[in-house]
Amino acid sequence: MTATLLVIQHVPHERLGTLEEPLRRAGLALAPLPVYEPRAAWPRLEGIAGVVSMGGPMSVYEQAAHPWMKRELAFLREAVGRGLPILGVCLGAQLLAAALDAAVTKNPQKEIGWYPLMREPGADGDPLVAPFGQTETVFQWHGDTFALPEGAVRLASSPLCREQAFRYRDHAYGLQFHLEMTEPLIRAWMRAPANRAELASLRGAIDPMAIRRQSPRHLPRLRELAEHVATAFSQRVRGAIDARRA
Repeated sequence: MTATLLVIQHVPHERLGTLEEPLRRAGLALAPLPVYEPRAAWPRLEGIAGVVSMGGPMSVYEQAAHPWMKRELAFLREAVGRGLPILGVCLGAQLLAAALDAAVTKNPQKEIGWYPLMREPGADGDPLVAPFGQTETVFQWHGDTFALPEGAVRLASSPLCREQAFRYRDHAYGLQFHLEMTEPLIRAWMRAPANRAELASLRGAIDPMAIRRQSPRHLPRLRELAEHVATAFSQRVRGAIDARRA
C-alpha cells in the first residue's frame, strides 16, 4: 500500500529542500498542497498517512488575510485527533501549536540567519532529535513564537526564542527552525519580495551577506540533522500505518 505524505506549502519558495530525498527514499509518496493557489483542493484524511506543514512569512493571527489558514487549523486538529504523524516547520509549527490551543504571538526579537539551538531534557530518548548535540547551529527566519501546547514536551530552545521544538504525544512535532535549507534555497529566500522588504525594515540589524558567508560552514551539519529527522519521521509514518493494520 502506498503511503501518501501530504506536504502543505504556504508560499512557493518554502519547499522541503533537504528533507525531500530521505522522505522519498523511505518510499513515501509526496503530495504537495499549495494552499496559496486559490483552487488548491484539500484531500480527505482517509487517504493520508502523514502531514508536513512548511513555513511562510504570514502569521497565524492574520487569518482574515489568508482564508486557507482556518481550513488548515481545522485539518491539523483532525489529523492530531486521528493520531496521524505531523511535522510542522516554522509557520507549520506555529499552526500546529495553534491547533493545539496554544497562543501564537510576536517574538521579542526576530531570528533571521544562523543561530544557536540548545537541546532540552525532553529531547532525551526522542527518536527525531536523538543526534542533536547540546548546542547546534540552525537556520532561522521568523518573527513569531508559540506557547508550549498543554501536554507537549519541549525538545529545544534558543537564547532569543524559548520554544524551538516540541513533541505532542508521540506523533506530532513542531520545529521553529529550518533544517531543510540549501544554498539555492537561501538565495531564493533572500530574493523573495516579502523577505527583502522584511530585511529592509530591520535597517541593517540583519546582514544578508553575513548569512551567506556563514552558510557553507553550517549547511553540512544541517543536512545531517535533516537527513535524520526526515528518516525518523518516515519511520513514524510507517509505524502508524502498521498500527492501524494490526
